[in-house]
This record gives sequence, C-alpha cells and structure tokens, in this order.
Amino acid sequence: MKVLITGGTTFVSRFTAEYFVQTGHDVTVMNRGSRSQVKGVQLICCDRTQSGEALREKHFDVVLDITAYTEEHVRTLLDSGVSFDDYILISSSAVYPETNPQPFTEDQTCGANSVWGAYGTNKLKAEQYLTQHVPGAYILRPPYFYGTYDNLYREAFVFDCAMQNRAFYIPQNGEMKLQFFHVADLCKFITILLDKHPQQRIFNVGNKDTVSVREWVTMCYRAAGKDVRFVSVEKNVPQRDYFCFYDYEYVLDVSRQEVWMPETVPLMQGIQEEFDWYRHNPDSVYYRKPYIDFIDHQL
Repeated sequence: MKVLITGGTTFVSRFTAEYFVQTGHDVTVMNRGSRSQVKGVQLICCDRTQSGEALREKHFDVVLDITAYTEEHVRTLLDSGVSFDDYILISSSAVYPETNPQPFTEDQTCGANSVWGAYGTNKLKAEQYLTQHVPGAYILRPPYFYGTYDNLYREAFVFDCAMQNRAFYIPQNGEMKLQFFHVADLCKFITILLDKHPQQRIFNVGNKDTVSVREWVTMCYRAAGKDVRFVSVEKNVPQRDYFCFYDYEYVLDVSRQEVWMPETVPLMQGIQEEFDWYRHNPDSVYYRKPYIDFIDHQL
C-alpha cells in the first residue's frame, strides 16, 4: 500500500511509520522535519495546515491521521488536493463526557469532558468534520497509549523512581483504574480494518482489562527488576503535582474491537518492552514534569 502518515517522528506516529515500513509498505510521512525521520520513509516537509502544493494530486491507499487535534487539522488536509481510498483518524476517549455511564460505548452521546477540556472538544470537532466530509472514514478512540518511543513522562517517571530505588508516592490507596493500548496493537488493528473493511466506522480501542494504579506501578518496578514500597498520599494534595495521571477513572467498552482483534499485547510484556527501550533512550522524554522535585520538597 501507499500510506500517508501525519507526523512520523514521535511516539505513536513514529512507531506506526516504522511498523508500516517494516511490513513492506510505501510510507510517506508529513511533518516539519524538526526531528530525525524513520529509515525508509519519504518525507513531505511542511506544517500540516500549510501544505501548499505538496499533496496536490497525490494519491494514497490510506491516510493514517495520527496528529489531528483540531477541526482545522482535518479540514486543511482534506482541502490540500490529496486523494485516498481510506482515511483512519486517531481520536481519543476524551470525547466522552465524564457524566456518561461507564464503560463508555461508541453509541453514547459525545461532548465536553471537564477533565480533558479543550483537548476533548477539539478532538470531537475533528471527528465531526471528518465524518461529514468523508462518511466512510474510520475513527479510533483509544485510552492511554504506551510502548516503544513513548515520549510522555508516565511509565518513564515510574521507571526513574524504580531505578533510583525510591519509594513510590501513590494517590490514596492506589485503586484508581487505568486502561491502556499498546502502539503495536494499534498498528495491528489498523491493518485489520484495511483488510476487512468492517461496516462499523467508530471503534473504541484498548485492552479489555483495566489495571489499578498500584498494579501498574508494581509492573513498572518489576520491569526494572525492583520491588516497590508505596507511600499513600491524601486526597487533599493535588494529584497531578506528584503523579502522572489525572484523578479520573474511566473504562472503554472495546467489545467491537474484540470481534476483529480478540487478543492484545499482555500489559506486563508491553511494559517490559518499553522499559528495555527506555533505559537505552532516556532522552526520549522531552519534558520531565517535576514530580520528583515536588515529592522531595512537599511530601
């Protein structure tokens, strides 16, 4: 296939570009050229909202739109003159209001989420514009991504604590649930969509099983070969000052994904792979939030 990927230099879009190159496809990435490119891709170097003539009259079998965060991002790409057979948008679970009954299903009404704010409403506007102009497009709504090339200070924060033999400061009793999706599973599911073309156009994607914060941290320490000692932090301390997830628990119903892809990467396996990569690539995290500094000086 001829594949166009928006982004291609960090985390999800970089992993996806590498995956489709390695599985034998002709991959073009569109980004500003500010970071190194995946070996084997063709580069269209531009801001996605100002592509000029770079995409005009080019045709791709599929557009994998991984870096669309606003309606403008989708609109300018569709207006660029590019043509395609399939379009897959990576959206977000943030499009579901926190007041919806859980687990969130694809048929629920979407809208503002007070935790995610403009991020969620902008993702929803991007979805709506795409659906209006490309009715056959696929939209994927993931929970938290993890895996190789992760540039966010989430697993990396816990790995740092483990490698420094630190106690881990956990929100209250650590029972808040988290749901994850490995970037390799994303690529696998994209391949299934392009092969099978199911009639369903919107899919929640993610691991079927959730995991508690306590279990997730324990897995991250185990991947680093360490045992964890927990210190409980009271609810009156703002969680985001010392911990890498909001005080917000939600679950996606991924039963429609399971019809087509019943198996996902076991969480412990995926965390181990991420640690093995991270310990050789500690500079992959561009912004290390000052959780450890807050813990040392405030807790």
